[in-house]
Amino acid sequence: MTKPIVLIAEELSPATVAELGPDFEVVNVDGTDRSALLAALANASAILVRSATQVDAEAIAAAPNLKVIARAGVGLDNVDIKAATNAGVMVVNAPTSNVISAAELAIGHIFATARFIPDANASLKAGEWKRSKYTGVELYEKTIGIVGLGRIGTLVAQRLAGFGAKLIGYDPYVTPQRAEQIGVELASLEDVMKRSDFITIHIPKTPETTGLIGDKEFAIAKPNLRIVNCSRGGIIDEDALYRALKSNQIAVAGLDVFVNEPPKGSPLLELENIVVTPHLGASTDEAQEKAGISVAKSVRLALAGDLVPDAVNVAGGNIDASVKPGIALMENMGQMLFGISGGNAVSIEIEVRGEIAAHDVSVLKLAGLKGFFQNAVTEQVSYVNAPLMAETRGVDVRLTVDSHSEEYRNVTSIKVTQADGTVHSVSGTVIGPKLHQKIVNINGYDVELAMAEHFVLMVYRDRPGIVAIYGSAFAEAGINIAAMQIARQQKGGKALSVITVDSPVEAKVLEQVSEAIEADVMRSVNIQL
Repeated sequence: MTKPIVLIAEELSPATVAELGPDFEVVNVDGTDRSALLAALANASAILVRSATQVDAEAIAAAPNLKVIARAGVGLDNVDIKAATNAGVMVVNAPTSNVISAAELAIGHIFATARFIPDANASLKAGEWKRSKYTGVELYEKTIGIVGLGRIGTLVAQRLAGFGAKLIGYDPYVTPQRAEQIGVELASLEDVMKRSDFITIHIPKTPETTGLIGDKEFAIAKPNLRIVNCSRGGIIDEDALYRALKSNQIAVAGLDVFVNEPPKGSPLLELENIVVTPHLGASTDEAQEKAGISVAKSVRLALAGDLVPDAVNVAGGNIDASVKPGIALMENMGQMLFGISGGNAVSIEIEVRGEIAAHDVSVLKLAGLKGFFQNAVTEQVSYVNAPLMAETRGVDVRLTVDSHSEEYRNVTSIKVTQADGTVHSVSGTVIGPKLHQKIVNINGYDVELAMAEHFVLMVYRDRPGIVAIYGSAFAEAGINIAAMQIARQQKGGKALSVITVDSPVEAKVLEQVSEAIEADVMRSVNIQL
């Protein structure tokens, strides 16, 4: 019997190859040699890469037998996930392989900014002995702000605990009880900016977090602030950071990530009061080894037809064919619910009704959690770590199943309850031979919405003229409305408008519309389809 071919396109450790085991024929190719790569893909069942090999639509089309693309690392910029999904190819990575390395690098940057280690090293090697020039500060009894208390932020907090510093943190998706467990006082972003002597950032880059820290935030910071970003480039507004450092509005910055990488021509590189590294978060022997072994395990699972926890696009595994279409729907509804609710949760309930209730639908719970936490954390969210994220945040998770469904053959729902008792919910179904995803209820309002990338959701008092107001405001902002649904539970009561738009809507536009229509709720919801 012919063994499946596993193509290794970049240098991986012997332990990675050993983890694959004897059931595959391992073939090596230089992934940067395009013609050799395309030729080798013709018979491959799986391909393992790092960051240099481009697995794009052309490469995927050249591999008719391909079942899985494995990236031995976290980032997936070199893999065309959409093309892979369209071709039915699973994409896996190693989302937790670098978390310790990333946390330790952030600690290193904190020390480097506190004690001017890189500059002192360069000065001494240049023959100078300038001890007084490099007088630093201690961490002891300082206030250290941690922006983002997910997996990496928590590891940073644990490592800083022994230095006698006061730890405060900003994370709108973490409860005060969870923050207290890791020794962090939960605070607003404004409070963190005002009180901190050091700040370290560990949040994902989303439309909401891009430019999160800019001129306004630096204006309220202490002049001795040292700020570190080993998370994602662009969370700190680089122009604002340059102005703050150049004018000594803050003391020092440490960056491992940039908006453009490499940051050629960036004025930040001209400053003396900044420590920079070339995106080294995952650059340790241990992280690389863990990544290779992790994806090798995923490849074995994928080619055996088992559930692959670290799959980023499809769940795979022994899942009934009638359940599989609901996986992507539930993941998208999880993202939608996150946008509607603002991400706060004390409990999440996933409900499955209809014919598919006769099968194992536990994967739908995983998909809902994966979608909900996708924009709440820095690390890659997968089917294996999403329940852990809920658990570490003190979020109770329940799955209920009922074979009875009144209006549809199958309908799935995801509901979040918040600390103040507020409940938000989204329900949907998959219809037709092309398996179109449709949202059928939002917060108790019946709707019929095709799934899309960008929505605006509004709740307001039902009265004439509202559509004209927000239609005009969006037109002036250059926002094209692709579709619109209006629902109400009674005449003259509260109405829900859900608008499908072609692009994300800026916060200032939402504020303008909210004020004009006196909205009770105004939300922009962005979904990564």
